[in-house]
Amino acid sequence: MSPAHDERARIQAAMERILGGRPEHSNGALTIVALAAEAEVPRNALTQRHLDLKNLFYEQVEARGGTPDGELRIRRETARLKRLREEDRKVIQQLKADNEALVGALHLAQLQNEQLRLRLAESGGMAHAIGRS
Repeated sequence: MSPAHDERARIQAAMERILGGRPEHSNGALTIVALAAEAEVPRNALTQRHLDLKNLFYEQVEARGGTPDGELRIRRETARLKRLREEDRKVIQQLKADNEALVGALHLAQLQNEQLRLRLAESGGMAHAIGRS
């Protein structure tokens, strides 16, 4: 698949929108992923075909003082939510295992109860204490 004829122009316009705080097609993050989304081009357009534009974008981001505080907060929150999601996944996995064990124990108790009922019926309805002398 060949690149669009206006790919460079689209990337440059996207850089201006993102750096100007006016994204139209992305979340406006100061990343190559967001820049590609903003320009509506594949990411490899920046990582393989237009390295000069990628480098220019990063230079302009660095010249502005790096990543804005808002984006840093979002990144921290994203990392926190990913940790929580992983913890939840582990808890859910343990709960599923516990549930299976409880279902097995319930099934065993039902079988034992049925056996006791049969013994009671066979003995003429007389219950005998077990373990008493």
